[in-house]
Amino acid sequence: MRERFLTGYNDFVLPFMLGMAFTLIYCLIGMIRIIVQLPKEDRKRFFLSLVTPKTMLKNIKDIFCDCLLHIKIWKRNKLLGYMHSSIAFGWFMVIVIGHIEVFLYTPHRAKLFYYPIFFRYFVAETETTMKGAVLFFLMDFFLLVVLSGIFLAIVKRIRSRMFGMRRTTNPSFLDLVAMYSLWSIFPLRLLAEGFTADISGGSFLTKSLNYVFTSFLSDHANMLPSWWAYSCALGIFFFVLPFTRYMHIPTEILLIPLRNSGIKIKNARKGFAKAQVWSCPSCGLCIDACPMGVQKANIKDTTVYLNRQLRRSNEKRIEEISDKCLLCGKCTSVCPVGVEGDKLRIAQRSIRKYNISQNYSGIDTSALSVRSEGKVLYYAGCMTALTPAIRKSMESLLRKAGVDYELMDKDGGICCGRPMWMAGRFDQARQMVEKNTEIIRASGATTLLLTCPICYKIFKEKYDLEGIEIIHHTEYIDRLVKEGRLKIRKDDVKYVFHDPCELGRGCGIYDEPREVLSCAGELVEAEKNRKESICCGGSVGSLTLSFEKRKALTENAINNLTVASPDVIVTACPLCRSTFNRYSSTPVEDIAEIIDNKVK
Repeated sequence: MRERFLTGYNDFVLPFMLGMAFTLIYCLIGMIRIIVQLPKEDRKRFFLSLVTPKTMLKNIKDIFCDCLLHIKIWKRNKLLGYMHSSIAFGWFMVIVIGHIEVFLYTPHRAKLFYYPIFFRYFVAETETTMKGAVLFFLMDFFLLVVLSGIFLAIVKRIRSRMFGMRRTTNPSFLDLVAMYSLWSIFPLRLLAEGFTADISGGSFLTKSLNYVFTSFLSDHANMLPSWWAYSCALGIFFFVLPFTRYMHIPTEILLIPLRNSGIKIKNARKGFAKAQVWSCPSCGLCIDACPMGVQKANIKDTTVYLNRQLRRSNEKRIEEISDKCLLCGKCTSVCPVGVEGDKLRIAQRSIRKYNISQNYSGIDTSALSVRSEGKVLYYAGCMTALTPAIRKSMESLLRKAGVDYELMDKDGGICCGRPMWMAGRFDQARQMVEKNTEIIRASGATTLLLTCPICYKIFKEKYDLEGIEIIHHTEYIDRLVKEGRLKIRKDDVKYVFHDPCELGRGCGIYDEPREVLSCAGELVEAEKNRKESICCGGSVGSLTLSFEKRKALTENAINNLTVASPDVIVTACPLCRSTFNRYSSTPVEDIAEIIDNKVK
């Protein structure tokens, strides 16, 4: 190959150059601001992680898998996964091959960042070589891959259900501008390289197109306009990108190393929280996942729309949306980029100003003291107190298994603090945590047993109880069964297990309750289970959800649980049990109640 133009320049590169320069500057400033906004200790942790070999490798792996291949989306829907990965990875490979061509044939132009993008205009193929043929083929192949992804994106715009999505987000005006310009980029590139293929070379795709063109056109009068159109499409896309959903592309590259460094959300609007908000791709997967989506009116209260309002700083809508949430974690579990919708909402609640002040620092713990030296300390919690049958069954099981235990809250107790934490009242929650820690440490217990997943989650995450095993009753019952301390009678009763939000998605406990129930009868599965499990609707996570909306959520969850016609719905959360019992015609029991009645 040789250069066609000594200058290596044409004015048509300006739209691309200006758009790219604008985006790069905008993103650089934005990313610096995010890093500067991090607390000093988090900033130090982040920079140290960048030079830690293990974290470096994980960053590279995650960026490749999440940003280019979109593995998480592949796992959810293969067609949707292919659509995203074909555009992202295909575009990446087109850029890489373009740079390889510049390096091999025109290395003196390597400093011109536009040159690999428009390489085929500036060079002429003087002789066919194997090396050139391979590069031409690869370029055409990946160009075709990208075009196939764009075709699927257009189809998805019309028929999203084909891609496993019942609902999608409503794009803003600038989103539409960015989307249509993105869809235009590669067809226009194909057009431009098609006009140029007989001069600069090509392969099966561009040469075929060139053959069609030369059959009708005797000169190259349309060559330059096609390259102008291609550059303008690129320029428009990059100019509007920072103000659209596509901003997630560069922001996610920052989010991944931030997350891998172990940083958590500390400021509701800055630093790590801001990185998460701007990493949201507005794909809409969280809309279908959200249990509130059972009512169409709730769609614009989902996490994707919260992120949109946070970008716009619409305080009124932010306040409304952050309250209307069960904090079930389903949006977080399905998000392809790992945006923590539940934690973002809690963070928004934390900066809310209330006209009330709660102070629990003066609580006297002496009346609540309990001695359990080396024993199991059983903390029933508030929700279990409202469902005394669960506590009664659990204590019965402990006695039958010969477990030496003490009930921590037999004479009253202090809330675990989780509801206050979910409401964003962190100071009050910490006061409860401190008081409970004082009681537990003073007891001398080596094991803390819990029947409430809400309690279990905060004890696992927020309490400093080193040396004390924290265990949920599903795990403990499973252990007692496997140790032979509980002998269970099996019959032909059909059970379906409901995965409570805080226990399943929150703490990753799925197998233990199923193994226990399998010993007691026939286990059937709900239509959506484990990570996909539907919230019961009774969650203390929502501050403003109406009774009517909660009822609709509960009925939806019951319908999901009863598709296999079980005899009994089994859960492992006192709140879920109480909520389901209000509306379910199928009996609902806690796993402790089931096993207590089945012990030989």
